[in-house]
Amino acid sequence: MTAPASPIERAVHELSRLPGVGRKTAQRLALHLLKVQAEEVSALAEALLEMRRRVRACGRCFHLSEGELCDVCRDPRRDPGLLCVVEEPADVFAFERTGAWGGVYHVLGGALSPLRDVGPDDLHIGALLERIRLEPPREVVLATNPNVEGEATAVYLARLLRDRDVPVTRLAQGLPAGGDLEWVDDLTLRRAFEGRRDY
Repeated sequence: MTAPASPIERAVHELSRLPGVGRKTAQRLALHLLKVQAEEVSALAEALLEMRRRVRACGRCFHLSEGELCDVCRDPRRDPGLLCVVEEPADVFAFERTGAWGGVYHVLGGALSPLRDVGPDDLHIGALLERIRLEPPREVVLATNPNVEGEATAVYLARLLRDRDVPVTRLAQGLPAGGDLEWVDDLTLRRAFEGRRDY
């Protein structure tokens, strides 16, 4: 019979399941949490639980929100005629940091990936098409990641939108191939928006 994992080992295991956190970092975090006041650990745990309880997908664009609509969709200063299609909420945060985009977003919830069994029905593509049908934008910017899955998703969406009489653009090159938008610096993102091209 295997002995149950110690509390430290269990904490290290759970922390190492987070993206970008390896075993050594997880161990360092767990040991740090043992050094701080119990109130700090409780505040962290409560913040995480509250986030899980209160944050959900926006009813219009699928970005993160505490209410029916996210802050971007509720902002009357945003131009609804400019629609930027991204893979994940982290991409919205990355673009918002630059201040370069005054339009709205649509979050797909991922990218097409046959190897991971992610097809069009697994993403918010149907909702995107319906949104464009009901409120045709002046421009759709395909801002998927510049990697194989992101490019495949952009090509697929461009083909779907070809018959909709909507101008479709793609972010300019200069973004690192094989990278994720979340990690691109603000200046590169700004230039990519400014240099977008027909797709």
